[in-house]
Amino acid sequence: MLAELIRANQPCVVLTGAGVSTESGIPDFRSASGIWAQYDPYEVASIEAFHRDPARVWEFYAHRLDVLADAKPNRAHGALAELESRGLVQAVITQNVDRLHTAAGSREVIEVHGSVATAVCLVCGRREEHVHELLPLPRCADCAAVLKPGVVMFGELLPVEAIDRATELARSAELLLVVGTSLEVWPVAGLPDETLAHGGKLAIVNRDATPYDARADWLIHASAGDLLAACTNSG
Repeated sequence: MLAELIRANQPCVVLTGAGVSTESGIPDFRSASGIWAQYDPYEVASIEAFHRDPARVWEFYAHRLDVLADAKPNRAHGALAELESRGLVQAVITQNVDRLHTAAGSREVIEVHGSVATAVCLVCGRREEHVHELLPLPRCADCAAVLKPGVVMFGELLPVEAIDRATELARSAELLLVVGTSLEVWPVAGLPDETLAHGGKLAIVNRDATPYDARADWLIHASAGDLLAACTNSG
């Protein structure tokens, strides 16, 4: 049914969250066993924490980089890349910062929350793409300031270009396929409204309930890998 919904409603845009990457061994954030159950996000992942104690913030992100170093794309990532190659997925908007969509072969990926593998200088604007090599405390090669992790931290706004592109895609989508996200973090949580307001349909694949379940045209509470792999096998 989902495969037919995708085929019949083009363009299809996909919005993904942490539930897509848990099958790659990457913990989510908000579940009982998630990252924020172990760490206070305002102590290790907020812009205020970075300004107050950048070394502690980088200690936290170094640990996350170590986890990601062994992570591989799973069947959900692979299925979305395959659907894109067939012309059935226009783009993937992701809240994830692990770059596994790109590693799986997806070409049009909008990282609305940035990437943990990068860093940026808040003083001169220099960006670094290989931050792991600069640990434990990455510094700017141009001005020597401590670099900030290239993710959107608590207290920061989303990159304007990324959220504008995500909104544009959601508005023009005939189908927004939401996979592995609770749709609780704004402004990304508002993207389904953009699709629905412009006459598009909404499909949701998530283990837990979301605020949009009652408005979805298709809904299943399940893991992403099995379901999306089955979509690619349906022809």
